[in-house]
Order: sequence, then C-alpha cells, then structure tokens
Amino acid sequence: MAAVTELATAVGTRAACLALWVPRGSYYRDRRSAPSRLRTAPRPRSGRALAAAERETILAHLHHERFQDRSPAAVYATLLDEGQYHCSIRTMYRLLAAQGESRERRDHLTHPPYRKPELLATAPNQLWSWDITKLLGPAKWTYFYLYVILDVFSRYVTGWMVAMRETLRANISETLPVVVINEQGEEEKNKDEQEFSWCCLRGRGWRGTKRRRA
Repeated sequence: MAAVTELATAVGTRAACLALWVPRGSYYRDRRSAPSRLRTAPRPRSGRALAAAERETILAHLHHERFQDRSPAAVYATLLDEGQYHCSIRTMYRLLAAQGESRERRDHLTHPPYRKPELLATAPNQLWSWDITKLLGPAKWTYFYLYVILDVFSRYVTGWMVAMRETLRANISETLPVVVINEQGEEEKNKDEQEFSWCCLRGRGWRGTKRRRA
C-alpha cells in the first residue's frame, strides 16, 4: 500500500492501483483503518464532574456494611429517602466499574458439585439388583408381573417370579426363590447372609438392590 500511495502522488490513485494490480477498494479501506496522524486535543474536564473527595464519599457509602449487598439503585433510593443526594445511579455504576466492582453484589450460596451415587461390584454376590416388568395378559388391561433378581457383576439371574399383581415388599423376600453363586460359579442356597435394601423409584414400580453382608 505504501507503493500505491507513493505512485498515486504522480499518476493518480486509479492509475497507480491499475499499474500495481491493487483493488482500489482495498487501498481506500487500508487508508481508513490506518491510525490518524492528527493529534486530538484532550477532552476538557466537565465543570460538573465529581471531585476526588466526592467520589470517595460515594464509594464509602457503596462499601458500607448496610449497602454492601445491595444494588446501586437501592442505595440511591435509600440515601434519597434519608435526604442525601450525591450522584445519579449511572454514576454509581461508573465508579464501581472503575474499581472493578461492577458485578453481582449479593452473596450467593454456591452448591458443591453433586456426585451421582454409584454402586460398584468387582465380584459375584457383591451387588444384586431387581426390577418388575409388566407382561401382557390374556385379556385387555390385564398384566402379569415378572420379578427378576440380577447379579450386577455376572449378569446372572439369581431369582425370578411371575405374579398376578404387585406383591408387597415384605412378601417378595419370602416368596421369591433366591440362588447364590459361589466363587467357582456353582449355585447354592444361602438366603440368610443376604440383606435387602429397598427403595421406591418413579416409573416401573418398586426397585431395590441386594447386598451381601461383609
């Protein structure tokens, strides 16, 4: 662009752009984006500008204990009710922005990140899960209820039962046959060492988990 400017003083801008294969639009755009060499005079200070002592007074009010969690508009209204006027609401915001304090002034409770509970099984018989599934019956609006107990680690079905209706949780542990898997993968009946932990979830009826006592 400097070469175009230098040549344009002799042959003109159009001829210089044609000779150097530079689009005139790019040349004019570059000239507009270039910083101006003219020095502008500093903006004069307004006669209505706040003095340093007045700014300190306003900031002292905004930092006061009774106003530290209130917005500038609320501070302005409270001081006006008390017969004090220092500046406008916008000026309060400008003074806070100059101090880097133009943010939410109220203290908010920060909740710690919620960790979703997780049950982990590293071997058979450490964690059992059970569920109820609806099966269509022979007539309309009739269902059978399939109760299934599943070992979470091995995915082995340790017990199941089909009922005509949802059975009470107290009767499930008594009527549902349970099979325990040992370390060798063999089935054995051991019902006394198990402990039921029931919970009610929305959706598909009662659910629960079954843990082995340590």
